[in-house]
Amino acid sequence: MKLDSEDYLRHLASESSRFREVLSSCEPSARVPGCPDWNAADLLWHLTEVQDFWAHVVTHRPKAPDDYPDPKRPSGHTEMLAVFDERSRALQDALAAAEAPDEAWTWSTEQTVGFIMRRQALEALVHRVDAEQAAGAESPLDAALAADGVDEVLDVMYGGCPPWGSFSPLPHYLRLDITDTDEQVWVQLGRFSGDDAEGTHHDEDDIHVVADPGVEPDAVISGAAAPLLTRLWRRGDGSEIHLAGDLKIVDHFRQVIHQPIN
Repeated sequence: MKLDSEDYLRHLASESSRFREVLSSCEPSARVPGCPDWNAADLLWHLTEVQDFWAHVVTHRPKAPDDYPDPKRPSGHTEMLAVFDERSRALQDALAAAEAPDEAWTWSTEQTVGFIMRRQALEALVHRVDAEQAAGAESPLDAALAADGVDEVLDVMYGGCPPWGSFSPLPHYLRLDITDTDEQVWVQLGRFSGDDAEGTHHDEDDIHVVADPGVEPDAVISGAAAPLLTRLWRRGDGSEIHLAGDLKIVDHFRQVIHQPIN
């Protein structure tokens, strides 16, 4: 389901460009529905900071970003757009000069430039959706990128397991059918438990993306890539998504995707 490096770089450029285009004419005080605490100016600065940070990481790979200097937020919208242009170009140039297998620091167990390419293309896509929702605009999502994003948000964002915890699988499976790319993502339900570095105990519903287990799924969620992705990122209402099978399994799945990503 993963795309080629060239595709990620192309999507990073196009999604960042659309993000910038929308926010250049959007009222800076417009609220961002997917991030209720932010206005459009906050959203613009957030992606600026994100792309600046990862440009630093890739440029100084494989060092950890312990010496990363936080950028200073400009006071004006025009100035902020100019900084975004500069930092976005820096990220694209740094990634274009690297190779996907290159070792690089990330917060994931996958310590490669390829992980950053994928994550940043999808970061730009989701925040482009945020920008359009703030501006009352809409444009199509690339189906292949959105389908890859469905796999990534479930496998990396919700399905990852930190070393201080453990996943206890249950004999229940849910399948997501991505109708416009003819792809499937299988999810096994379970429980996550463990004590984090601050001593807080966690015991909650969890999921793991798995290979086709060769059994019938307990439930199936089907739809095109774009509505599935926006629903998983809580940027869509799911009205174009179809549910079938054991709805208790769907509810367990919902409990997981309604938790904050951290």
